[in-house]
This record gives sequence, C-alpha cells and structure tokens, in this order.
Amino acid sequence: MTVTKYNANGNDFIIFHAPHKEDRSDLARKLCHRHAGVGADGMVVLVPHPQYDFEWEFYNSDGSYAAMCGNATRAAAHYAHEKGISKDDKAEFLTGAGVICAAVNGLYVLSDMIPPKIVGRHIEEFGKNWWLIDTGVPHLVALCEEIEHFDIEQARELRYRYNANVNIAMVKEGDIYLRTYERGVEDETLACGTGMVAGFVRAHEEGLVGRRVRLFPRSGDELDVRLEHGIYRFGGKVVKTFIAETLI
Repeated sequence: MTVTKYNANGNDFIIFHAPHKEDRSDLARKLCHRHAGVGADGMVVLVPHPQYDFEWEFYNSDGSYAAMCGNATRAAAHYAHEKGISKDDKAEFLTGAGVICAAVNGLYVLSDMIPPKIVGRHIEEFGKNWWLIDTGVPHLVALCEEIEHFDIEQARELRYRYNANVNIAMVKEGDIYLRTYERGVEDETLACGTGMVAGFVRAHEEGLVGRRVRLFPRSGDELDVRLEHGIYRFGGKVVKTFIAETLI
C-alpha cells in the first residue's frame, strides 16, 4: 500500500485513503512505530461519506482511536485537496467529534475547530490551577510563569487521573507558548492542535490575550489561533515529507 507522510508543525501523520471503514488499530501501531514502521504520532484514513467530502478514521500511535486531532485536520485537508477528494480549496469532513471545515491556501491550512467546552475551572493539582477544556478531546491546561520545566511524570499521572491530554502554557507579550503531553502517544509531542486551541480558550477567557494570537508549541513553529464570529479557527503550514510504499 502507498502512504503519505505529513508534518504539521511537529506533529507527524501517516495518511492514506480507502474505500470503506474498518478497524485499523493494529495497522496504526505497526505503521506508526518509529523503528519498525514509517514512524508517526498518528494515522489518518480518509473514507467516502455520502454528505461530506470524506469521513476520517484517526488513530494514535498506540493504535487507540481519537475523536479529534487539530493538526491532523490541516494535514488531512491538504491531502484531500491534492488528491482531488475535496472540492476546490475547501474541505468539509466528518471526524469523531463532529464536522470540520478547512481552507487550503498552498501549504497554509486554516481549520474551523469544534466548539470548545469548558468542563472545569477549579482543578488543583501539583500546586497549579488547571482548567479542563474539551476541544474535541479533553485537555487539562495550566497557565504558568515559565514552561521550561515540564514534569512528564506528573503529566502522565494527570493524564490517567483525568483521562485527558495535559498542557502547560505561558502568555508573553501577547503570544502563547505551550507544551503538551498527549494521550495515545504517551509522551510530550512537539505540537498539539487541540491543545493549542485549549490554551487559547483559557488565556482568552481570563482576559490575557485578544481574539487572535500567535501560538508557539514546542517545535517553535508559529501558528495562528483566532476567534471569529463565534468560531475558533486554527491555522498554520503543513509539509508533505514523503510518499512511500509499505509492505506492512
């Protein structure tokens, strides 16, 4: 089979399209393996849908299913645009969390995200105040004065205690800097789209940023997160790194 590898600001994905849905958990584990496979944070499979341009199946690198992944929406939209699966420069597709609309402009892709839900604002753990925010998948977000030190063991404990991704964020001169521990990868990743949106939601709710910000994940790439007409939008460049034939 032929697969395409994408990098979306530090999050990397294996993408291909198929004629029907099926359980591909085992395939995802094999393909995403960093040594024995292609290597990726996740796998996206585009399948036909009667109403939308396509429906996706998203798998984390451990083979677990995830309803949503912000960076993958941008990579998948670009893939669909190149393959002629979507119409013109826009893609409308169904994820496990709902419908995503994305606009493709060269390598820059802007996704309209799932409306976020603030589940909790008063979670006290490890000397920090955490908000639990669902942006398609659940995220714990703490605002910190610095994020150089990110205790992965504490993050892992919180991930299992709350069944959520774990983020620490810092606001500096109107920009947001953020680090994320991701479920399914079970480690810190270089970027997490839904985590960045969750970080923006908290910072904006607390009046620390305006309706549009630059956001920098661990990869150092610059992304654009904004709130326009009640819609949370998330944009940045994606890179198609290679196309490969795999025998797995």
